[in-house]
Amino acid sequence: MGKLYVSNKDESARLFESRFLEIFTHVHWSVPIIVYLPLVVWCLWFSPAAGVLSSAVLVMEFAAGLFVWTLTEYLLHRFVFHYEPTSTWGKRLHFLMHGVHHDYPQDSKRLVMPPVVSIPLASLFLGLFALLLPGVHVAATFAGFIFGYICYDEIHYATHHAPMKGKLGLWLKHHHVRHHYLDNGRGFGVSSPLWDYVFGTMYGDKEEIAMDEKPA
Repeated sequence: MGKLYVSNKDESARLFESRFLEIFTHVHWSVPIIVYLPLVVWCLWFSPAAGVLSSAVLVMEFAAGLFVWTLTEYLLHRFVFHYEPTSTWGKRLHFLMHGVHHDYPQDSKRLVMPPVVSIPLASLFLGLFALLLPGVHVAATFAGFIFGYICYDEIHYATHHAPMKGKLGLWLKHHHVRHHYLDNGRGFGVSSPLWDYVFGTMYGDKEEIAMDEKPA
């Protein structure tokens, strides 16, 4: 089986004529950590729930939230980001959300979700957790969910712009590269391919991916 060479060239495209709007589409990889890690810390150590629940319960609820994130990541990527609209407006929205990433996969400033999108989504999911769970159990579970999101964004950036040494890192990197360059109808898990196995979208081929790690 031949090798697929993937360049690490950092290319970008302008999305808006307005310079003001364009600013919000370029995000440094550290932004999700800066914005959301303090929220995770607050939920686990300083929220009212942290003074009521035992450490064991907090850990279990955190793990449950992390698990829920892995499924959410898969479903969003497969059914929202890869939904193929037919209307002109829908195609434009899809390109802004995810299409541009597939056209310019090495764009280093469009590999993590902009806060103007992630904050409303996080608020929506917090509302869902609040509806589905007793109040005292929301904080730790949501902390796990948000920590999963942080891991997703940082792993996604790393798969495109970091060496990712070691078996697990290389495996995750090659898994995501296959999604971009072999078959974008499979491999929807980024931080965890678990649900690709569950829902039958895991790669079955053994084609070797050779990454060009040299800067452009």
